[in-house]
Amino acid sequence: MNTTSRAPASRRMPPEERERSIVEGAVELALANGIDALTVRAIAAHVGVTPALVAHYRPVMDSLVAEVFGAIVAAERNEVLDDFSPAGGLRASLQRLVESLLDGSRDDVALIWVQAWSLGVRNALLGERVRAEMDLWQSRLEEVIAGAASEDPDDSADPAFAAWMLLAMVDGMSAHSLVKWAPHDRADLARRTVSAVIDRPSSTPISEERP
Repeated sequence: MNTTSRAPASRRMPPEERERSIVEGAVELALANGIDALTVRAIAAHVGVTPALVAHYRPVMDSLVAEVFGAIVAAERNEVLDDFSPAGGLRASLQRLVESLLDGSRDDVALIWVQAWSLGVRNALLGERVRAEMDLWQSRLEEVIAGAASEDPDDSADPAFAAWMLLAMVDGMSAHSLVKWAPHDRADLARRTVSAVIDRPSSTPISEERP
């Protein structure tokens, strides 16, 4: 009797639907196990198709890894910043934003970022996508900070400097939390960081200091 294992038979889908199911399956797999778990065979097993079908729709795995990374971090960025409200003033709204990014509910995405920074060293397509997504985070955060500052008569901030500082702190603390190395009082850290970027004396805009 033939006992060779085979991928489960998949129902026939239109090409666009099949392609979407493969990408969505890859996103699910990455969120569960990290982007370093993305292989043709692992995605095929997760989606319930043959490896050949995955390779047909996404023949370059480095490209698919970059695509999956981009989809995951863009979804987080949109979720966080689309819901941003300047209610309560610049200081209070930025503190809420930082606290939401450090509350531990986004560790799956933090792992994606950490792995992408590492894997992007050798995966040129991923490295390019990482830089693009970081630039988008920076520019979007600058926009919301500038908007909140314009509505606040008491506090002000250099949007570019504030965005750089907040993102650097959030990225670092999120990476630390993956190995359970973090301060006990994250809310206090958020308050101190926000205070550090409020009312900064004007100087050369940080956007002009980039290489």
